[in-house]
Amino acid sequence: MTGNLWRWQRRSHWQVRQTWIIILAAIVLWLLGTSFPVQAAPVGAKYTQQYAPPPSYSNANLKDRDFVAEHLRVAEFSNANLNGANFTNADLTGAVLSASTMVDTNLHGADLTQAMVDQVKMLRTDLSDAILANAILLSTTFEDVTIVGADFSDALLDGAQVKKLCKIAAGVNSQTGIATQDSLGC
Repeated sequence: MTGNLWRWQRRSHWQVRQTWIIILAAIVLWLLGTSFPVQAAPVGAKYTQQYAPPPSYSNANLKDRDFVAEHLRVAEFSNANLNGANFTNADLTGAVLSASTMVDTNLHGADLTQAMVDQVKMLRTDLSDAILANAILLSTTFEDVTIVGADFSDALLDGAQVKKLCKIAAGVNSQTGIATQDSLGC
């Protein structure tokens, strides 16, 4: 009799275990088969403004154009004529200005953090109080530029450029608090 009771308990335990496996499998199948509401992709003016593609002014003639205090993050200005353009206090973070010309261009107080400003001809350009931190300025020429208070922290410049700019470096950037000479490593 004791042997029969042990067999019954063993079968009962196996049956309970099998029942739990079936219940768990049913729950998993139910979860996989249940359609959860999918959130629709955002639409409307707010989304379009927030995620609009950056403006592109490549190869454009922007002579004497006014960009004062404009939001131009990651904008494209490569090969553009920026002579006489006014970018005072503009946000040009991450902008690409490669191979452009900047004669009498005003970049006073502009934020050019992480901008690509390589192979640019700067003549009588005002860079006073501009932020050029982490910017790429390789092969850019600086002739008769104003850099009082400009912040060149961690910017990539040619050695000859740094020597030339150190001769005229003065002031402290009003936004970052970093001296121009310190940012150039003079």
